[in-house]
Amino acid sequence: MQLMQIGKMGLPQFARPKGQDGESSPNLYVANCGPAVGHSFDTVASVFSSFGEVKGVYAADESGARVIVSYIEESSAQEALKALNRRPCPDLGGRFLHIQYSIHQAPKQVHMNNSNPVALVASEANIPGLYLWHDFITATEEEELLAEVDDRPWKSLAKRRVQHYGYEFLYETRNVDTRQHMGELPSFVSPVLERISSISDVDGAANMDLDQLTVNEYPSGVGLSPHIDTHSAFEGSIFSLSLAGPCIMEFRRYSEGVLVPEPVSGTDSKVENPDSSTNFVRRAIYLPSRSLLLLSGEARYAWHHYIPHHKIDLVKDSVVRRGSRRVSFTFRKVRKGPCKCEFPQCCDLQR
Repeated sequence: MQLMQIGKMGLPQFARPKGQDGESSPNLYVANCGPAVGHSFDTVASVFSSFGEVKGVYAADESGARVIVSYIEESSAQEALKALNRRPCPDLGGRFLHIQYSIHQAPKQVHMNNSNPVALVASEANIPGLYLWHDFITATEEEELLAEVDDRPWKSLAKRRVQHYGYEFLYETRNVDTRQHMGELPSFVSPVLERISSISDVDGAANMDLDQLTVNEYPSGVGLSPHIDTHSAFEGSIFSLSLAGPCIMEFRRYSEGVLVPEPVSGTDSKVENPDSSTNFVRRAIYLPSRSLLLLSGEARYAWHHYIPHHKIDLVKDSVVRRGSRRVSFTFRKVRKGPCKCEFPQCCDLQR
């Protein structure tokens, strides 16, 4: 598993730079310096330690080219700023450093419900019919798939963009019009479909004739409201391929079936408090980029799934920041007959 960490709980946090003439502190914000430009944290610490004892060197952001150098003594930071700011540093490849003071502050409270452990593999989630394959495609294949959809027109919803292939998903009715076939799925997903058909550890996967694809692009902070894919629209196996960034998907099994209002006309409507009912079992799973998720059986027919609307997730005591966007390829089989599932309380064809 590869997590894009912004730090473990308790990692020192720093306020915005105050400027050379601003409030002095033992912490320096140093730009044009860091792993992205060829300087390890140990190298940076060694260079700055010539001005005093360095307590630590930390990433200032996700760029890899800006760091925080934290000294024990404020006077050390003052000397380093005076000697190195806006001057070439021979020990760092002659790069011009841009240095300002940075103020240490207590970590901000992260408002996340930590009572729900996040599974890293499907077996930990303990949901019948839920499967997850890590690294289902390669990084190169991921780039190629993203390039293909980015070269095609997107349809904008309220908070995200979508593309539909095979059949268009109609958000107003949460269904498809089987009379409006848009053609075969595009050739660029053929390798993915072939790989799905070769899955041997799931009954029926090899026989799935998937004929509908929805591509979703989620900007950072945008999620998905709780829902069960309409039984009348699709058959029993739904495959979702995650690209460009990770997320957490949460699941709820309500004791009386469908208790969470589903969107009717607001295609991106947000359920303000999905925890308002206490009559449910809750699970969560981490979906890394390039992983394939399968919802089948009970997981597909009886569990609401959704993606929380926030920019960071808590995974095994690590805070994980979502990328600038996440793209999902969701493959389904359009239903053309009755649903005979074992969950009539959740089924729009049996209620």
